[in-house]
Formats: sequence, structure tokens, C-alpha cells
Amino acid sequence: MAESVPVVIIDDNAGSVEMLSAALRQTGVSLHTARDPTEGVELVRQVRPRLVITDLVMPGLSGLDVLEQIMSFDPSIDVLLMTAHYTTETAVKAIRRGAADYLQKPVKIATLRTRVAELIASAELRKRAFSRESSESYEFEGFIAQSPVMWELLGMVQRIAPHYRSVLIQGPTGAGKDLVARALHRRSEVKGQFVVLNCSAVVETLFESELFGHVKGAFTGADRDKVGLFEAANCGTLFLDEVGDMPLSTQAKLLRAVQNQEILPVGSLRSRKVNVRVVAATHRDLRTAITNCRFREDLYYRLAMVELNVPSLKQRPEDIPLLARHFVQLFSSEYGKQINGLTPRALIVLERYGWPGNVRELEHVIGRACMLAETQMIDVRDLPSHLTGSNVPPESELPGMSSALDDQERRLVVRALVESQGNQSEAARRLGIGRDALRYKMKKHQVLSWISHAKHVGDY
Repeated sequence: MAESVPVVIIDDNAGSVEMLSAALRQTGVSLHTARDPTEGVELVRQVRPRLVITDLVMPGLSGLDVLEQIMSFDPSIDVLLMTAHYTTETAVKAIRRGAADYLQKPVKIATLRTRVAELIASAELRKRAFSRESSESYEFEGFIAQSPVMWELLGMVQRIAPHYRSVLIQGPTGAGKDLVARALHRRSEVKGQFVVLNCSAVVETLFESELFGHVKGAFTGADRDKVGLFEAANCGTLFLDEVGDMPLSTQAKLLRAVQNQEILPVGSLRSRKVNVRVVAATHRDLRTAITNCRFREDLYYRLAMVELNVPSLKQRPEDIPLLARHFVQLFSSEYGKQINGLTPRALIVLERYGWPGNVRELEHVIGRACMLAETQMIDVRDLPSHLTGSNVPPESELPGMSSALDDQERRLVVRALVESQGNQSEAARRLGIGRDALRYKMKKHQVLSWISHAKHVGDY
């Protein structure tokens, strides 16, 4: 039998509590109610529900006060605010403080049920994404992934690993090309080492010596023989990271070594046979580099006997929750802090960001957040400003920010009154609100003599 989902309702109006309870009473949901907001907060602490539905205007504590207290001790709880006294300023403030949604009374039962079901389903998805079983079941050779595009790539890695001689891996910086290379090496079950050369970090004059080695006296400073990386990787794998940065003079010699499995150390007259699998990776477009005469076409085709493309993190957004949880576990252990995950709104920020730095950037962001987090959940305030859009006006500027919304609300009220020929009950029905709420909005926007404000509907 499925575990019931706890939901807490906080409202000082007995009729509202009864209506909400009747609307949400269903299989799989266990309801807990409180008519006093202070008692309601204590109930939330005891029950630890998935969702809290609270009125905005209550004696003692307001709905915003209840929201703030809940966010302070468990930001993972979704809070749904409801009120008959809707204002755009309050709505913006509530959502900025962490509210999952903000609904206006009287709310239609069907609308309420749908929104509650969506919030519960979303919470369940987040719970599964951050569960231990989820992470372990989506792990493959160091990758944490559930997206089809990644599993297609990893399936290709598994299939070609026992057979390849050379592979070209292409993809953006930080996407995990090095992990693909290591996965190929492990799955190939070769006996030799996995040897890495970062081609963008080697001085051009030293490339040949790094790859093929040199003998004593080959050049000034060569006071002893040196084994090159090809020999070090004999019977194993040589990973050439950022091969697109390799100078043309070295590319010709690399081509011969890969093609003939034979190297000639600098200063030596005798070539040496090797048995090396070569995996090359680059974030550059090598076809464009070939056109611009910056990369040899024959070397490209030799390396690209098998070509693998690693997707950017933006192309695999469904992997973000899994990766985030993995990094949270990693850094919370490293820093000796008890961090259980991310709040819903923090996860939303991660999912909406473009991630130009890909998985590596996500790792750095989570590492920083774990270091800064003061609670057991990473929240928006723990994320860097370029993710959260800290250029959003502060709360002191919210009235100006929401003036366009106020203007639009006023236009809708006037339009409804015009179309209903001044009948307030009919205008309220058209707007889907109660007559008291309509009168409140008329007073708020000074729509006291609607006929003088609107000669015809087209003005609004």
C-alpha cells in the first residue's frame, strides 16, 4: 500500500478549513489542520508535510510569517498561500520568499485540486531524484545520468571499448570528455596505464619530446634519456586532451605514430614499436580548423575512426537534479557538514540556468554552496549571483516593479464592468472572483465610477 502524503492546512476560518479538507480528502493524502497559525507552525514541525496550505490574513501570525518560519527550518516544504485580499506586491513578495504558489479566494475546487496534485507530484519527483537508489541506479563509469542522450553515448562507449584503436571525443569544455576517455580505457580492459597529455598546456618546442621521449644529448639540457608518453602508455591508453591545440609540426609525427604504432625518440636513430590505443578530445570544431589549415585532415580521419559527441549540460537538463545531489553528497562529506539537498526553488534556479561551463561549472557551484550553507538544505541565497539574477530589484522597489501588473489588473476590472453594464455580480463572475473581492479591487484602483473611466471596451 502506497504511503500517504502529509498535507497541513492552516486557516483561522472554520468554513475555509472544512471546504479545503473536503476538496482535498482523497486516497494517498493525509490531512492535518490548524486554525491557529502558531499551532499550525508547530504542527508542521511535528508532521513534516510535503505541502502546507495557509491563509494570508490571520490573527497573531500572517501567512507570510508562517512561510518565513517554515522556510527557516525546512525549505523543502512547499507552501501554498491563499487570500481574498490579493495584491501584486504581496504575491511578488511571497514568491520571492519561497512560496510555491499564491492563489486568490474563492478558488475553484478543480483548480485547487489540480494545483495541489501538481505540487505533490513535483515534490515526489524531487524526492526520487535525491534518493540514494536514484543516484546509484543512474551511475555508469563515473557518470550520473538518466537522460536518453547520455545513455545513448554511454551505450556506444560500452560497445566500442573492447575494439577501438583510436577515438575522437568532441564536446564543450566541462561536459565530461575526460570521463568518457577513462570509461573507454576501463571498459577496454587493456593491461597498460591511462596516460594523459593536455595539448593546450605544452610549449610547442617540447611536444615531440613529451610524446616520443628523447635520448641523452639530443638537445641542450637533455642530460639523460627520457621515456615519452607513447612508451609510458604501451599496452594501455594515451589520452590527448584538447588535441585541436596541437601545432601542425607535431601533428604529422603524431599521425605516423598512430598509424604505424611506431615512435622515434628525439635524437635517436632507432624507432620503437608500441601498442597504444589513442583517445583524442577537443572542444574545437576540427572540420573548421581543417578548412582554415590549422589541423591536418589525414590526422582527423585517423583519430576519428570512432567519433563520440558529449552533450552539453543544457542538452541534458533531466540530469541536473541527479548531478546536484551527487555533488552535495561529495562536498558535504569533504567539508564535514550535514547537507541533505537543495530546496525546491534552488533546484528550479539550477534547472533554468544555461550552464556555459557545463558539469564542471555545476560542480563548482554546488561546492561553493555547500561551503556557504548555514542550514541542512542549500537555498537560493547560497548560489552565486549570476545564477540567481541578483540584478532583480530589491523588495523596496517592488511597488514600482509591479506597477505594470496593477495597471493590467485595473484594466481587467474596468473591462468586466463595462461588458456587464455595471452589474457587479456579473463582473465578478466574468473575472472568476467573489463580489467582495471585486469591490476591494474597485476601491484599490479607484474604479468608483466606471462609466467615466471607460467610454467603450476598446480603451481597455
